[in-house]
Amino acid sequence: MANNYFNSRSPPPLQHPVPTHPTFIPEPPSTPASPQGYQRYASSPPTSHQPQSQHFPHPATTYPQLPHQSPHIPPLQNQTIHPHGIPDFSAWGIDGATAQFGMQLGQNAVAAGQNYVQRNLGGLIPTTHLKHHFNVSNSYVMRKLHLVVFPWRHRPWMRKMRRSETGPGEFQPPRDDLNAPDLYIPTMAFVTYILLAALQSGLQSRFHPEIFGVVATKAIVVLLLDFLFVKGGCYLLGVQGSNPIADLLAYGGYKFVGVIATLLVGLVGLSRTLYSIAFIYTFLANAFFLLRSLRSVVLPDAGATPGAVGTVSHAQRSRRITFLFLVAVVQILFMGVLVRV
Repeated sequence: MANNYFNSRSPPPLQHPVPTHPTFIPEPPSTPASPQGYQRYASSPPTSHQPQSQHFPHPATTYPQLPHQSPHIPPLQNQTIHPHGIPDFSAWGIDGATAQFGMQLGQNAVAAGQNYVQRNLGGLIPTTHLKHHFNVSNSYVMRKLHLVVFPWRHRPWMRKMRRSETGPGEFQPPRDDLNAPDLYIPTMAFVTYILLAALQSGLQSRFHPEIFGVVATKAIVVLLLDFLFVKGGCYLLGVQGSNPIADLLAYGGYKFVGVIATLLVGLVGLSRTLYSIAFIYTFLANAFFLLRSLRSVVLPDAGATPGAVGTVSHAQRSRRITFLFLVAVVQILFMGVLVRV
């Protein structure tokens, strides 16, 4: 009976302990003033009847510590900006005088570079000439390409003049004159020729990364040889008209249009005969175009060309016409080198 009595009794229910809080939390002892320039509060914010801790002589430079801020990290200060737009690098150990000296040194270096380029290259091809030769429009580019490929029935070939009351007239830009040479088409044709030559090499399983440099170097050498041939002939013949370097480079660069057309015929995969016909036609078109365009350079008209002096004798005129034909004929050599990629 006793055993049954003790076995039938159930254990008392479990009770969770009730948390208790101390009635009073003592304040930590006051700390001395921090050298970083901020004031540390106690665990509870001060009230009106509790005196605050120690104040500093300059309250404008003191910053209260935020509850989540570590007492060992000083507060960040905003970076000041110089009135002239120069930032204050004093936080990096660089004073304002050093920063201004560095910026002034950089500006002087840029100005020196610009003066060097203008002094050494400005006399060769002035910037005004480059702007003049790149002053083109979409309609001009389309009509000029048609003229280079089909120059047979074009009239007239004389360049247009812009009259000026204060001084000698000047040629109109390519945008306003179809006969004016430009550098936009030769430059675009030069780049297109390099890409097209690389494409043809790839289709023939001969592509390598150096092909771009090889083709570009060959094209530049051909342009320089053509320019030196024309410029040297004008010098030997005593041509004193207005024949700037940009004009001669532009006339020499138009041959890339015919070279591109010949390469496109070769890429299509037509017969060798059609390829040869395309090369011969583009050569004749380029030769005729140069023959008529360079006439104003080699045989300048004193009344229509700025800088032309007097007239030429019959013998000089005969020699200059022969030189024009030589310039036209030698294009077959230059174009033959370019189409072989």
